[in-house]
Amino acid sequence: MLARRIIPCLDVDRGRVVKGQRFQAIKDVSDPAELAKRYSLEGADELVFYDITASSEKRAIDHQFVEAVAKEINIPFCVGGGIQSVEDMVDILRKGADKVSINTSAVLNPALIEEGAKRFGNQCIVVSIDAKKKGNDYFVWTHGGRQESSLRVEDWAAQAVELGAGELVLNSIDQDGEKTGYDLSLIERIVKRVNVPVIASGGAGTVDHFVEAAQAGADGLLAASLFHFKIVEIKAVKDALAKQQIPVRKD
Repeated sequence: MLARRIIPCLDVDRGRVVKGQRFQAIKDVSDPAELAKRYSLEGADELVFYDITASSEKRAIDHQFVEAVAKEINIPFCVGGGIQSVEDMVDILRKGADKVSINTSAVLNPALIEEGAKRFGNQCIVVSIDAKKKGNDYFVWTHGGRQESSLRVEDWAAQAVELGAGELVLNSIDQDGEKTGYDLSLIERIVKRVNVPVIASGGAGTVDHFVEAAQAGADGLLAASLFHFKIVEIKAVKDALAKQQIPVRKD
């Protein structure tokens, strides 16, 4: 069994880390490089950065913060937001990122997944999916959770992997910032459909929530404000997982 990864998520807007609730009520948190350095020292396995307004504003990612982060840490990090082409991926990887994450652009142009995987390898291509429940099903939302699509999450996840995605980040819009736990049903559905790592995102509020998501099949456990404001420490999460015989990476 693969070791579970603990992954702080840093949403970036105009060069600053921010945090909201259900993708709204955005508040300033910190400088990306400073926060990244802290997490690297605290034992994070990876980091994920999203330029949360790049797609909706139809602009490229702020490469300056990517370079600044790369200089401060020695753990893998992934960057997403506003990536429209393979050339955009090249720019971000050259600035120091280890992976690129695509969301809206992948939905609008699925061929981008395949093109990226062929150029850089599946391990570099992460597809992030913003999911929201409707009735008994889940649907994909784009443009930073602002626009609903007709795609069922399970179908889109399977298609993305078939095209070459090496990893999926599963964001629950309903649970985002709520601190009431990950959407376990959503995680279980997607884990059953794909054969690549699934990263759970949205809803962590206690150490137990990380354990539950791992038991539901998530390979990576992502959280933002919980770590930003030191409500829960990364070490405490790893200790809790290890106590339940769930493999974790040692610092």
